[in-house]
Amino acid sequence: MLYVLVALFGVLGAVCRYLISVLIPNHGFPLATLLINLAGSFLLAVIMKYLSRLPRFSPMLITAIGTGFVGSFTTFSTFSVESIQMIEKQWYGFAALYIMISLVGGLLASRLGFYLSERWLKREEAPHVR
Repeated sequence: MLYVLVALFGVLGAVCRYLISVLIPNHGFPLATLLINLAGSFLLAVIMKYLSRLPRFSPMLITAIGTGFVGSFTTFSTFSVESIQMIEKQWYGFAALYIMISLVGGLLASRLGFYLSERWLKREEAPHVR
C-alpha cells in the first residue's frame, strides 16, 4: 500500500511541478525551479514537524506525502543542470545568485517551516480559553 501511495503522491507532485514551470516561464533565470525548491523545502519541514505529530496522519501517509509529493515536486538535478547551463553561458552572476538563493533560501525555508510548525503545535496543545 505504501508504494501505491508514494506513486500517487509522486504523480501529483510531478504534475504540480510541471504546471508551475509552465506558468512561470524560464527567461534565462530559472525562477520556477527556484520557487519550487524553496516551497518544497518549506513544505517538507512542515510535513516532518507538524503533520507527523497529528494523529490523523499515519506514518505511512507522512512518508507518501514527503517522499512521493515533495520528492517529485522538488528537483536537485534540474537545479544542478540549470546552474551549469548558466555557468557555460558565462552568466556567472546569475549562476552565483541562483546557487546562493537556492542553498541559503532552502535552509531558511526549512527553518521557517519548522518554526511555524512548532507554533501551530503549541497553539493546538494550549487550552482553549473563551
